[in-house]
Amino acid sequence: MKRKTKHLFVLSFDGLSTLDFQYICTLPNFSEFIKEASYCKKVYSVYPTLTYPAHATIVTGKYPKNHGVINNTLLQPNRRSPDWYWYRKYVKGETLYDKAIDNGMKVAALLWPVTAKARIQYNLPEIFSNRWWNNQVIVSLLNGSPLFQIQLTKRFSHLLEGIKQPNLDNFTHQSLLYTIENKKPDMALIHYVDLDGMRHMHGFNSKESKEALKRHDKRLGEIIEALKKNNMYEDSTIIILGDHSSLDEDKIIYLNVFLKEKGYIKTDAKGKIIDYKAIAKSCDGSAYLYVKDNKNKELLNELYKLIKDFNSEYNCIEEIYTREEASTFGADPQCAFMLEANKGYYFLNGIDGEVIQQITSNEGEQVHELTKATHGYSPYKEDYTTVFMASGKGIKKGVIIDKMNLVDEGPTMAKLLGFELTEIDGRVVEEFLE
Repeated sequence: MKRKTKHLFVLSFDGLSTLDFQYICTLPNFSEFIKEASYCKKVYSVYPTLTYPAHATIVTGKYPKNHGVINNTLLQPNRRSPDWYWYRKYVKGETLYDKAIDNGMKVAALLWPVTAKARIQYNLPEIFSNRWWNNQVIVSLLNGSPLFQIQLTKRFSHLLEGIKQPNLDNFTHQSLLYTIENKKPDMALIHYVDLDGMRHMHGFNSKESKEALKRHDKRLGEIIEALKKNNMYEDSTIIILGDHSSLDEDKIIYLNVFLKEKGYIKTDAKGKIIDYKAIAKSCDGSAYLYVKDNKNKELLNELYKLIKDFNSEYNCIEEIYTREEASTFGADPQCAFMLEANKGYYFLNGIDGEVIQQITSNEGEQVHELTKATHGYSPYKEDYTTVFMASGKGIKKGVIIDKMNLVDEGPTMAKLLGFELTEIDGRVVEEFLE
């Protein structure tokens, strides 16, 4: 298969929504990009619509049940800060970046999820220190490309303030501009989190979210300028994509509080979970319900009725999906049930306090330190799709398709690079390709 582009740059603007499309068309660099691009502004993400499952899907063309990254975080009931699916080892099968490397290409990845300890030559993985005996610098160095990271840290660490935004994206962005000039990668995967962070903290339509989109517009312009300056632009393809949308919420469901009250979760005198018959694992807008014995039909029937009765009282759950139904959607086939929250609600894992907690007071003031918008819901919720835009080498101009799926993106990018991804759940979007 012939390679259609020399350089592929994949810009993931975390949280970029179909609902943003009209606004970004008014911004200078997005509007110029879109004029030359082919795109789909109605892309269905995966279930659950979380960053890590979505980014693993983007580079494999598989649903979470098939690539193995079924949540952001692992089921670790007694950890206040559970481990995330940080490592390449969690992704089953081949990835876009592995195949590119096998085909002799240089790959860079900047804060791309699920790439810790990957073979990527220029790798700054998204991973953070959540053990008291570690620090962030050591954790990053041990799980990515040490010399590359030292080069970036020496030049740009002054931009950082922990993981605060937009500081973190400013660091990522300057790192990309440096990588373009000094490494000239065949493929680069870049994960920007500014927009998603602003939506979580301030709400979907907040002025802070609009400001984040303006910053992304400026970053896009600087990327194009850097490619032109380094004589790479004519041989490059730029893909801009989102991984999921977001929805405003103001109520939290603590299902494990209810399960503990009903005797399904046992704790010791210090409140530590010592055993459970059933436990909920949050995916924010949805939740997995796990049992230790999936073959115990009596327990499954009992739990189904229990959740139905729970919902009759609280009216906070939109759907209760069986394991088989969840698997059909591409979610974890090991769950007993998957619960979809109503709009305005989301799940957390805590086992103490009220079952339902209101985030805002009647006056609209924040009474909880948590978020105002989130994701993780079913990709088929109304007004909840994301976008895919491509422009440059190997891409036709002005092709617009009505809808596509996140699983289609990896296979399409693979064909641009001159190879195929195997065992995929998506398709190559041939309509976009020259």
